[in-house]
Amino acid sequence: MKIFLDTANIDHIREANSWGILDGVTTNPTLIAKEGKKFEEVVKEICGIVDGPISAEAVCTECDDIVNEAKALSKIHKNIVVKIAMNVEGLKAVKRLSKEGVKTNVTLVFSPNQALLAAKAGASYVSPFIGRLDDIGQEGMEIVEQILTIYRNYRFSTEVIVASIRHPIHVVQAAMIGADVATVPFPVLERMTKHSLTDVGIDRFLKDYDKIPKK
Repeated sequence: MKIFLDTANIDHIREANSWGILDGVTTNPTLIAKEGKKFEEVVKEICGIVDGPISAEAVCTECDDIVNEAKALSKIHKNIVVKIAMNVEGLKAVKRLSKEGVKTNVTLVFSPNQALLAAKAGASYVSPFIGRLDDIGQEGMEIVEQILTIYRNYRFSTEVIVASIRHPIHVVQAAMIGADVATVPFPVLERMTKHSLTDVGIDRFLKDYDKIPKK
C-alpha cells in the first residue's frame, strides 16, 4: 500500500520524506491556507521535495472552468494530480480531462455509487472520506471495501485513496482490505512509528549496554 501525506506543511513533508516511506502528497485549499503562502508556491515546493503524485485541488464549480483550472494546475509539474469534487460537473470535467491525459483524483466521495461513476468517468484516483463517515455513525471502511470489490469486479484502473484518516488503526484496516493508498496526516504518521514496548525495549538495551565493560 502506498502512503501519501495529507498536508501542505513543508517541514512535515520534508521530515516524512526523509524516512524513505513517502509515496506522494495530498493537499486541499484548507491545508494550503494554513501555510500563509501563495497556492502555486506551496505546490511547486512540494513537487520539489517528493517524487510522487501530488494532489492539488481545483476549486471551480462549472465543467469548463474546472477543465481550464485543471489544465493550468497540471502544467505546474508532471506529478500533479488534480483533485476534483464529486458531483455532476466534476464528472463531466474528469471525463474530458482523462481523454487529454490529465490525472485526476475525485474527492469528497462518500458512497460506492459515487466511486463507480468516478471510475467510469476515467478518474486516476478516488478518495473516500472514511473519518467523516465515522463521524456521522456510518462505518467508513465498509465503503472502501465495497468500492474495492466493485473495482476488482470490473477491473477498473482507478486507484482508491483512503482519506480523512483519523488514527493508525484506519491505516491498518486500509492495508488489510487492500486499498491502493492511505493518505495520512503527519501526527498519525508519527504515531504509526511508536509503541510503548519499543520505547521500553530501547531504554533497556541502552541501560544494559552501559553496563558492558568498555576496556
